[in-house]
Amino acid sequence: MIIARFDNVQFQQDMDNIVKYSLGFLEGARAGKTAFLAPLGAATIEMMKDFIDANARLSPEALHHIYEWNQTGSPDARLYDINYTVSNLGLSFKSTFSQSTSIKSGSNVPFYDKARIMEQGIEVTIKPVASKVLAFEENGETVFTRGPVTIENPGGTGVQGSFESVFDNFLRSYFSQAFLNSSGILDKIQNPVAFKRNMAKGKRGGRSAGYQTGYRWIANAGALR
Repeated sequence: MIIARFDNVQFQQDMDNIVKYSLGFLEGARAGKTAFLAPLGAATIEMMKDFIDANARLSPEALHHIYEWNQTGSPDARLYDINYTVSNLGLSFKSTFSQSTSIKSGSNVPFYDKARIMEQGIEVTIKPVASKVLAFEENGETVFTRGPVTIENPGGTGVQGSFESVFDNFLRSYFSQAFLNSSGILDKIQNPVAFKRNMAKGKRGGRSAGYQTGYRWIANAGALR
């Protein structure tokens, strides 16, 4: 005769702890979101800047305005910066432009607000200041005029909106299709192996074990290979 004894009390306690462990895991993952997104944001910015510089070297006619004169694509000559913020909505990026300090050949002063003006396609009006005559070069010839000169497209053809375009292209395409995969981050997020690996601890520790596991899992997911 075979007699099987089943400890219903222990079984119920184990099941309760596993449920609490699962809930704690989700709570920990939510709490660890900032720790996950901060290194991801910093790494993304560096990758984005390299991406923009590479595109600028390939298409200098479109992106020359976001660098100092004659230094298109150089990291040391950038007139743009990118910052990230972490909020309840997730990770967001914002770009800003800085003032140019270099002087274009034929000019006496830097082009004020060069990057922003050319990116937005803002027309520029030039007036004589120190003298009654304005002198400038056009098509290789020196032109003299007493009146103001308006330049409708100071950046040239194809410049307006080009920085915004490459910025958006990185986030829409390169970031989601290449960076997340190559860095290993996407694989870590899609495969929360830590949850299964710590199930035995969860059966004993319940919610607190789940919280610690979830927090460490999502926080470590931001660490790059």
